[in-house]
Amino acid sequence: MTPSDHPPRLSTRAREIEPFYAVEVYRQALALAETRKTILMCIGEPDFPTPAHVVQAAADAAHAGATHYTMPLGIPALRQAIAAHYAERHRVAVDPARIIVTVGASGALMLAFGALAEPGDEILMADPGYPSNRACLTFCGATAGLVPVGVAEHFQLTAALVERHWGPRTRGVMIASPSNPTGTTIDPAELRAIRDVVRARGGALLVDEIYHGLTYGQLPPSAAGLGEDVFVVNSFSKYYCMTGWRLGWLVAPADYVPAIERMQAHFFICPPAPSQWAGVAALTPESTAIFEAQRRELEQRRDYLVPALNGLGLRVACKPDGAFYCYTDVSAFTHDSWDFAMKLLQATGVAVTPGRDFGTNRASEFVRISFTSSLPALQEGVEAMRSFLARG
Repeated sequence: MTPSDHPPRLSTRAREIEPFYAVEVYRQALALAETRKTILMCIGEPDFPTPAHVVQAAADAAHAGATHYTMPLGIPALRQAIAAHYAERHRVAVDPARIIVTVGASGALMLAFGALAEPGDEILMADPGYPSNRACLTFCGATAGLVPVGVAEHFQLTAALVERHWGPRTRGVMIASPSNPTGTTIDPAELRAIRDVVRARGGALLVDEIYHGLTYGQLPPSAAGLGEDVFVVNSFSKYYCMTGWRLGWLVAPADYVPAIERMQAHFFICPPAPSQWAGVAALTPESTAIFEAQRRELEQRRDYLVPALNGLGLRVACKPDGAFYCYTDVSAFTHDSWDFAMKLLQATGVAVTPGRDFGTNRASEFVRISFTSSLPALQEGVEAMRSFLARG
């Protein structure tokens, strides 16, 4: 009998981590692309490259010797640049000592949840929401307290909902603004009200601002301005077009930083040194000009895609305020969005993400459609969907 004859003895933690369906759709789309054209409207990655001068900054740093470990909290130059970003863009003073540079926003979430949650604790969050938030909590032995939200709440939590769902094991609340998968932002007054509820109950508030730069209209205030007791997660992946560089950051209350530093040192040691120097270059006026032009292009894509989908009978639940997603109601055609996504991919080569990735709240009636491809590709995708729907 060979080792392969025995099933793996997986830990309970490993068994409880749910599949990442967007990745599965992406995998199938890439396999299909070997034999036919595909249009990727399933992934959360901008099609814009990292700016050349940002790439060059990393190369220059590596050639100059930045190929070794850094300190766990990150290089001082980047922590100071992030603090300057808050001061200049948001008029918020953040002490660089409270900034932890992380291995992507995922690393920031793992560290924050690891510092906050005991086994059996729960963190309240909106349903629908990003699946890896739930997975990070599961890995820490905690659970996501999923709160159903819809159009009436702009797919965001409210202070009243937090009050209603707070239980004996609730440790805190997580807000994502703009949200993945809906692209909606939370009203600043509502966010302050949630902060007040959480404070009154002795809990923690964590705000995911990964898509914060990608908002269409007035830039909302950063949650970093809500007080030094608030955790804020951000990333270089989305607005800064650096998904593969695996670089993010966490703003944490000062009292938590030593424990988070210990966890970072043990689990990750540090983020990649060349990536950190690329991050410094990304936080310059030269870079911001590029990113703002790309943000405007994404806004044009959104303004095409939302009415185009609505015209097909694929109703965009809320016009996205930010990010690059349309959370789309397909209940006029199906009550099995996974089956819908698979058939659409095989019939047309158009890849979208089924709602089951994002929770249980009417998940079978929604798909997430990304506008991260070029406008001509989106137009081609819409026409392919039109033909698919017409065939029934």
